[in-house]
Amino acid sequence: MMIVMRDGAPDDEVQGVIDKLHAIGAEAHLSRGEFKTVIGAIGDREKISEIPLAALPGVETVIPIMKPYKLVSREFHPENTVVKVGPVEIGGEDFVVIAGPCAVESEEQVIDAAKAAKEQGARILRGGAFKPRTSPYSFQGLGEEGLKLLARAREITGLPVVSEVVDVRYVVVVANHVDVLQIGARNMQNFLLLREVGMQQKPVLLKRGMSSTVEELLMAAEYIVRGGNTNVILCERGIRTFETATRNTLDLSSVPLVKSLSHLPIIVDPCHATGKRELIAALAKGALAVGADGAMIEIHPDPQAALCDGPQSLDFEQFRAMMEELKAVAPSLGRRI
Repeated sequence: MMIVMRDGAPDDEVQGVIDKLHAIGAEAHLSRGEFKTVIGAIGDREKISEIPLAALPGVETVIPIMKPYKLVSREFHPENTVVKVGPVEIGGEDFVVIAGPCAVESEEQVIDAAKAAKEQGARILRGGAFKPRTSPYSFQGLGEEGLKLLARAREITGLPVVSEVVDVRYVVVVANHVDVLQIGARNMQNFLLLREVGMQQKPVLLKRGMSSTVEELLMAAEYIVRGGNTNVILCERGIRTFETATRNTLDLSSVPLVKSLSHLPIIVDPCHATGKRELIAALAKGALAVGADGAMIEIHPDPQAALCDGPQSLDFEQFRAMMEELKAVAPSLGRRI
């Protein structure tokens, strides 16, 4: 249920509605927009319907929300959410490029990548310290030492850092070193982990599961927002289909679809979607064209020697060329790089 307050409704009238909901054991989630104040009511539908909400002081209208996700829906929050990561805003006019190595391998590697990312206009540094891999024999990351190297790269370049958290036991450890907590595709429906990051104050980058629907992605985001953390960035990174020519199939249609259903920003990861570096630049431009709020790009000083995902990583010159293409196209689409 969504309760829309009248323009200029005073705080005591807003609090009066919240108190009524709390009295029957329902949750009340407040959203103050530029023009409207909205209260999302979550709980026993029958009990909520017994309250004469429309007659309460300050209430303009009451709207049932039929979708299974409430707080991330555009009905609950009509205006776009802009997530701030330090000085960077995701969800506004900027098309934000996040770049860095798939996995942190050494201090020299991650600092070189961070400098190259910043030089070409990337706004956030990515890097994996904990790497969940299909094979238990593959490189699993440097762990906390990798987080420290990412923090060192941030000190040198000023770029905020995003890194993946793979287990509830490491949420606080990762949060102490990075600016954005990433939930990877394999953990999109790890509900204990979603609840845990929902209690953090750091923004969360939530990747779509490789076999998940858009609705399931938004339901996963609902877990985080319901925990109190409204700073969620969604990421389309390709889904598993019958096609074998690419690692996954990039679902660019999910971008405008998500934007019609939810107020949360969404970015695209063409690297994991394709697994082929020669396709990344074209699909990054496609993401820009369909309205994505940014792109996550893997770069490496020597992709051939990378310990993780070398075939889908750009070298620094390829990254420079891709960024030049994006910068040339962005103004025609009303975006900035």
